[in-house]
Amino acid sequence: MIKLYQFETCPFCIKVRKKLDELNLNYETVEVSRDRAKRTKIKELSGQIKVPVLEDSDGTVVYDSSRIVEYLEDNY
Repeated sequence: MIKLYQFETCPFCIKVRKKLDELNLNYETVEVSRDRAKRTKIKELSGQIKVPVLEDSDGTVVYDSSRIVEYLEDNY
């Protein structure tokens, strides 16, 4: 299943959720800590600490909302 690491109110995360919904994709949201020091999981996945980060079911990891939307359009 697709996982979206996000903040609920982040406009960039909302953009990605809208695209996921538009494509009728099942996904799980994972709320990320606002404390940058606690963002170890997304740093391990993407090498950086900003949201959104998408982890696809095949292990592909994409960050940056525009890149994520492009990835979703190209692959789904």
